Amino acid sequence: MMLKKIEENAVKTNSPVSSSNDKEHVVVMKKISWYSTAWSHARPYLAMVLLQFGYAAMSIITKLALNKGMSQHVLVVYRHAVATALIAPFALIFDRNSRPKMTRGTLLKIALLGLLEPTIDQNLYYTGMKLTTATFATSMKNILPAFTFILALAFRLEKIKLKKAQSQAKIWGTIVTLAGAMVMTWFEGARLNLPWPQGYYYQASTSSIATDHAAHQDDPVKGGLMIAAGCLSWAAFIILQAITLKSYPAELSLTAMICMMGTLEGSILAVGLEWGNPSAWAIHMDIKLLAYVYTGVVCSGIGYYVQGMVMKSRGPVFVTAFNPLGMVIVTIAGSIFLSELLFVGRVIGAGMILVGLYMVLWGKSRDQQATGNGGGADHDQQFIIAVELSTL
Repeated sequence: MMLKKIEENAVKTNSPVSSSNDKEHVVVMKKISWYSTAWSHARPYLAMVLLQFGYAAMSIITKLALNKGMSQHVLVVYRHAVATALIAPFALIFDRNSRPKMTRGTLLKIALLGLLEPTIDQNLYYTGMKLTTATFATSMKNILPAFTFILALAFRLEKIKLKKAQSQAKIWGTIVTLAGAMVMTWFEGARLNLPWPQGYYYQASTSSIATDHAAHQDDPVKGGLMIAAGCLSWAAFIILQAITLKSYPAELSLTAMICMMGTLEGSILAVGLEWGNPSAWAIHMDIKLLAYVYTGVVCSGIGYYVQGMVMKSRGPVFVTAFNPLGMVIVTIAGSIFLSELLFVGRVIGAGMILVGLYMVLWGKSRDQQATGNGGGADHDQQFIIAVELSTL
C-alpha cells in the first residue's frame, strides 16, 4: 500500500526533483520489502537448524556428564524441575483466561502422562545412552513415529486404506524403521575411518580415558532395547496426550503440570534407585550442573516455544523433517568430542531408520493434504508437542 501511494504521488507531481526522490524512495521500499519477504521465508529454516544444533549439544553435554558418573535418574528429576520453573510462569499468564476446570479424570491423565514420558521414557533413554553412545541413542529415537503409528492404529486414531499410497508408505515405513533399529542393535560390522580428527579423548592420557569410561560399560543390545522400550512409552504418551488435550486444551498449563508431575514421580524413582548414594544428588559447578540446566532451559523451554511457533506457520511435518539433521551433527560432534566410533552396521541401520521415518512422514503429509489439515492433523500436532517435551 505504501509503495502504491508513493507511485501515485510521483505521477501527480510535476516537479522533476520530487519525482526523482519518489522513484528513489520506491526503489528503497521495494528492497526493504524483498528483504522482509526473504527473511520471513528463511526464518523457519534457520530456527529449526539452530534448534537441531541446540539439541545436538544437549546429547553431547549429557553423554559427557554420564561418562563422568552423573546419575541418569537424578538428571531426569533436575531437568524437569528446571523446566517446571521455566514454563509455569508463562502458563499462569497466558492460560489464565482459557484454562479449563481441573477434574479428577484430567488429574489422573496428567499423572499417567508424567509417568509415561518424563519418568519411564527419559530414564530408559538416558540409561540406554549411558550403555551406548550419543550417536546410537540419537539415531534410535527416530523409531518413535513407527511406534506412534502402531499405537494410533490400536486406539483407532489412525485409519488405513491399503489401496492408498500414503497408507502403504506408513506401513512400509514402519517396517523399514523397525528393521533398521534391529540392524543397529544386533549388527556392528567393520569400523569406519572418519575423515576428521577424533578429539581430545584420543589425545588425553590412558588413565583419563579409563576414568571417564569407568562409569559405564558399552552394551548396545541392552541399551538399544532400553531406548526402544522408552520410545514405546513415549508413543503411548503421545496418544494419551492427544486424548487429554481434547478435554483440557491449555497446552502451556498441561506442559507445566506434566513436567511438575514428572519431577515428583521421577524423584520417587530416583530415590529408590539411588538409595544410599546421596552424592548422586550433589550439585557442583561442573558438567553435571550444565547438563541439568541446559536440558531444562534449552530443550524443554526454548525448544518448546520455537517448535510451537514454527509448527503453527509451517506444519508439524516440516518440524519433524529436521530431526535427522540433529543425528548428523551428533555423529560428527560425538566422534570429535567423545571419541565415539562408527561401524558399518550402525550406519546402515541408521540409514534404514531415516528412510522409514521419511516414508511415515510422507504418508502423514499426504493425509493432511487429503483432509485439508483437519482431523488427521490433530494426531500429528500431538506428536510435535511430545517432541518438544522430550529428549530430541
